[in-house]
Amino acid sequence: MKQEPLVRLLGVTKKVSGKVLVDDVTFDITPGQIFGFLGPNGAGKTTTIRMMVGLMSISNGDITIGGYSIRTHYEEAAAQIGAIVENPEMYKFLSGYHNLKHFARMMPGISEARIQEVVELVGLGSRIRDKVHTYSLGMRQRLGVAQALLHQPKLLILDEPTNGLDPQGIRELRDYLRRLTQEEGTTVFVSSHLLSEMELMCDTVAIIRHGKLIDIRKLRTEEGERMFEETAFIVSDVGVALQSLNAYEVRALGDRIIVRGNPDMIADMNAELVGAGVRVFGIQPVTQSLEDQFLEMTGGGHDVE
Repeated sequence: MKQEPLVRLLGVTKKVSGKVLVDDVTFDITPGQIFGFLGPNGAGKTTTIRMMVGLMSISNGDITIGGYSIRTHYEEAAAQIGAIVENPEMYKFLSGYHNLKHFARMMPGISEARIQEVVELVGLGSRIRDKVHTYSLGMRQRLGVAQALLHQPKLLILDEPTNGLDPQGIRELRDYLRRLTQEEGTTVFVSSHLLSEMELMCDTVAIIRHGKLIDIRKLRTEEGERMFEETAFIVSDVGVALQSLNAYEVRALGDRIIVRGNPDMIADMNAELVGAGVRVFGIQPVTQSLEDQFLEMTGGGHDVE
């Protein structure tokens, strides 16, 4: 059964002084995934996020979270969101624990058990009593995620969360976000301009440039497996291979055929080729990397706000 979207952007537009910063953006986010929002610096990512969390008004269109409109039912929509926009703000001379305790006092119904739960979830159990000024940037980022998760939001929004992190910190954050979707069922919306990290982190990526949505790419199956959109079969007879696979999206390229499909379909295609008497000498994934796709679609340029 198809899941209802947790988040819907419906023709969202933002204009400032006659300049269009976000232009008629529409997409849905289904629950329980890591959804990436990818674009060059100045593409409109942070502007979109500010509208999603109510920090900036929407010029046209609407955003709904869990069925509630940001424009007409802000409190109900915002109650389902945890967010870090730009950098998490902490009291550096308090411990990580007392930062969380202070934030918990401002939110109804957050128990001591919940504080301990999010501390363990983000892997800060051994350092949570230390003062924040002794934390690395990656630890502060994780503490910010813990703070945003205290009230058990359905949606976690992170704006450029890997900025300034070293490779180890980026890997840790990626692992914690994956655990979050699996253990808490939280949907994560993450923006970035780092192509390789988005490819490793996200299930689906929406690509934005000059404020316009230019593509949405599904990177993983529902089981979390990486998707190969195109695969090359190196075969003994291209003509017979094309004929036997005429029910699929397939084309010839030299001594090989290029087909589109998920891993299960590739296994079925291989069986059909063998059944038709075609010898298969090799099967190779030929999907462009997300970086290649992105540069092809955007021309490799940068936007300027």
